[in-house]
Amino acid sequence: MVPHLITALTGPINELEQRVLDSMPAIERWFRLEWMEHTPPFYTSVNVRNAGFKLSPVNTSLFPDGWNNLTPEMLPQGVQAAMAAIEKICPEARNLLLIPRNGVHSSFDLASLAQLQRIFNMAGLNVRIGSIDPAVKRNTSFELQNGEHVTLEPVIRGKRRLGLKDFDPCTILLNNDLSAGVPGILEDIHEQYLLPPLHAGWSTRRKSTHFKCYEEVAKRLGKLLGVDPWLIYPLFDRSENVSLDQGTSLERLQAQVDAVLTRVKRKYKEYGIKEKPFVVVKADHGSHELGIVTVRDGKDMQVLQERIEAVSKGRKTPLQAHDFMVQEGVLTQERVHDAVAEPVIYTMDRYVVGGFYRVHAGRGVDENLNAPGAGYVPLAFEHSTQLPQPGVKPGASVPNRFYMYGVVGRLAMLAASYELEATDPDAQDFE
Repeated sequence: MVPHLITALTGPINELEQRVLDSMPAIERWFRLEWMEHTPPFYTSVNVRNAGFKLSPVNTSLFPDGWNNLTPEMLPQGVQAAMAAIEKICPEARNLLLIPRNGVHSSFDLASLAQLQRIFNMAGLNVRIGSIDPAVKRNTSFELQNGEHVTLEPVIRGKRRLGLKDFDPCTILLNNDLSAGVPGILEDIHEQYLLPPLHAGWSTRRKSTHFKCYEEVAKRLGKLLGVDPWLIYPLFDRSENVSLDQGTSLERLQAQVDAVLTRVKRKYKEYGIKEKPFVVVKADHGSHELGIVTVRDGKDMQVLQERIEAVSKGRKTPLQAHDFMVQEGVLTQERVHDAVAEPVIYTMDRYVVGGFYRVHAGRGVDENLNAPGAGYVPLAFEHSTQLPQPGVKPGASVPNRFYMYGVVGRLAMLAASYELEATDPDAQDFE
């Protein structure tokens, strides 16, 4: 099921697909050499946008949820990748403690945790779900729609280890993005493997750092393919310490919106693209009450002002100053059942393990689809994303298009690897 592309501007994307297929041995060798030098993040999900003239990631999560959207056919790939990841980290691993985010869990969250638990159980581990939420004081069981049960247990902190009553894990898997900061219960754990590391959380992580690393690897892959790297990465800029109630801060943000839009317009002109360029303004780390704001003209910041007024209304305290990222907006010209869609690629260790289309009938081609009302359609992996079909006309083959998605997903995963190395507080800088 390659989705319907409504744009007539399919030349560059089909040319890119052909270049990727023709260069498959070189691409796989390049990734293989990179993974000899760099450690892949434990798992990721990557939101990819196909504009018809470029294919680019717009967000990379290092604590992915939504595992319940992967089909049973995808599970063997997930289990094999989980085995490979655990083997490298702790070959003798027996017990794994899965720690979800704090707060109320929706049925969607619980189904995702159940799927993760299933994957690692099939990889040969005893898996239990331990909550670090102070509100969880006793074992709490939830029934899922399919009749399964998920049990959250309160985590017990010893002097140097985390565990549950009668359960001592050697590996702890975080499925909590630490957007509220790193709780003390997770600090100074030296005898267990904590995955991903604490500096992968939003208390440390910056989207602009990730995309700077992504730009670097995209340029290197673009050189290997002989294509303009802009076809696989979004332009961006960063605006620090923006006070949303101060004119000077907003003027600085407006200048950066103008600068990014000017660069995008230049590229659109170069490729003869008639679409109207736009940028998205979003929090550089974690999330912000403002959400994700689409701006089509730097001179017209009215949409941003309206959003600021809407979220400020009734507040007793002003909105906090925050770092924002101004990112080139990437259209999605994909449709599933006549609704706007974008592929989301899931990886574990260095492998693509599956994915799905995020579909939203109520959103436009230039809007964020990760919003209430979104639906999920599994990517039809009739074949592995590692096994394309050379010689087939671009755009006509499911495996070929998904292989290209997988290359971009793995490129974002490699960028995350660079990012984690650059922000590792324990790394020593040898001159």
